[in-house]
Amino acid sequence: MAAVTSVSFSAIAQSAERKSSVSPSRSVDTFRFRSNVSFDCFNVRSSNSSFSSKSSTSRFVVHCMSTDLPTVAETKMNFLKAYKRPIPTVYNTVLQELIVQQHLIKYKKSYRYDPVFALGFVTVYDQLMEGYPSEEDRDAIFKAYIEALNEDPVQYRADAQKFEEWARTQNANTLVDFSSRDGEVENILKDIAQRAGTKDSFCYSRLFAVGLFRLLELANVTDPTILEKLCASLNINKKSVDRDLDVYRNLLSKLVQAKELLKEYVEREKKKRGERESQKANEAVTKCLGDYQYAGR
Repeated sequence: MAAVTSVSFSAIAQSAERKSSVSPSRSVDTFRFRSNVSFDCFNVRSSNSSFSSKSSTSRFVVHCMSTDLPTVAETKMNFLKAYKRPIPTVYNTVLQELIVQQHLIKYKKSYRYDPVFALGFVTVYDQLMEGYPSEEDRDAIFKAYIEALNEDPVQYRADAQKFEEWARTQNANTLVDFSSRDGEVENILKDIAQRAGTKDSFCYSRLFAVGLFRLLELANVTDPTILEKLCASLNINKKSVDRDLDVYRNLLSKLVQAKELLKEYVEREKKKRGERESQKANEAVTKCLGDYQYAGR
């Protein structure tokens, strides 16, 4: 596989700006942020139940604990209730895919929030929403999305910024050797490594993989062996990271193409609308002049 760490986000975007022959709708339909991990706890709704066993000497009742987790549909509805304005299809299609996948991750038994995951989501979201017509709406959508998952959008942004600032001061050696140093970010990474090693309270995802890639990019690390060493330090499967970064790169490439097609479509429609309005104005002027000439006879 090609060295994924040698490709920056900006380079990916630039390479994808070539013209595409597919239609915007077909491009958007290819955006799939599917997860290959298995989920053992989602969309579950159960009421208290019991069973009994009767015998001549004893009777016992066992009560099952009820599980009341929100469904995917409820999470998506919470998002739509929080942000009621229409979202252009090229953005909305990917957002809907992401919120489904993040819902399944969030309500997995082993899930626990961590800042690398947050950095990955913020990176994906900012790349997705780049060029969105309104910055205010972009922020409102982010807030509605995270709150629909019962998490804190302020914490996501703050942690992503903290890790970005930290990564800019690092190099290949310090990134890998975080376990030998003390510091707020270093301690968080050590906690992730400990949890990932036991598998009990760590839920790997593609957003986590993107977060790792972002750390390498901000530290200007291009050596592909560093990603392997960082994964080993964090007890993360390198093959899973490689696979998921390939998915992300393809997603980003297709997204750039779709945005370009959308931009061309909007500009073309504006031009047509301007020509129609100009024609109507000319017709109105001609009619007025005709009426004036007729009245002067």
